Amino acid sequence: MSARLVVLGACAALSLGCSLGQGDGAVYSDGPLRATDCWNADYSMRPDFFAAVPYRSTLQIRVQRGSDLQEVSDGLSVLIDDVDIIRAEKLDVDLSVALPPGVEPPGSPPPESKPEELAPLVHMALYLQRSCHNQNTVLYAVSGTIKFQALFSGDPNETDAADKYTDAEFDVMVGDPRDAALGDPADAIPPELLSRVRGYFRFYFERGQPGQPFP
Repeated sequence: MSARLVVLGACAALSLGCSLGQGDGAVYSDGPLRATDCWNADYSMRPDFFAAVPYRSTLQIRVQRGSDLQEVSDGLSVLIDDVDIIRAEKLDVDLSVALPPGVEPPGSPPPESKPEELAPLVHMALYLQRSCHNQNTVLYAVSGTIKFQALFSGDPNETDAADKYTDAEFDVMVGDPRDAALGDPADAIPPELLSRVRGYFRFYFERGQPGQPFP
């Protein structure tokens, strides 16, 4: 398995402060959720930890159950490639979600490049490090949509409460790229091994250090 198959967005590599605050959200699958040798049933995370890390035009969001280290927790990681474009042109719009560049198992062909205007701006991954401890289980979104009603501006010194707020709902299909056949693209996971995950998250960015750093 490629070492690049890691959970989206490690906060430890960034120097900017992370947010830790109250929020509201849900991450669930009633399809059921499929994770090899770990989970094959309905799933509901009930997140209570919401964090955001801005870096230039990107934003990394972490929605998690509890504030422990990511390696021992269940959570949802969201990577936004261009906050400014979404805030200016794509609020209240269904945005495509797809694998981020560089996520592919060994032997997979390079992904086909897409015109910049068609390239997905959002990537998501569901990590199940508590439910599937010691198995490094991460399910990546290979298709689906997310809609932002509001999105934090990305300015860690933002003072306007409205521009600190993020409100999003999503409906995606997730799977483990290791389940793709040898030589197939990472998103060519057999349909019977994909799971539908839905939910939402709403919270205000608060500059400061999180209860536990991102790994």
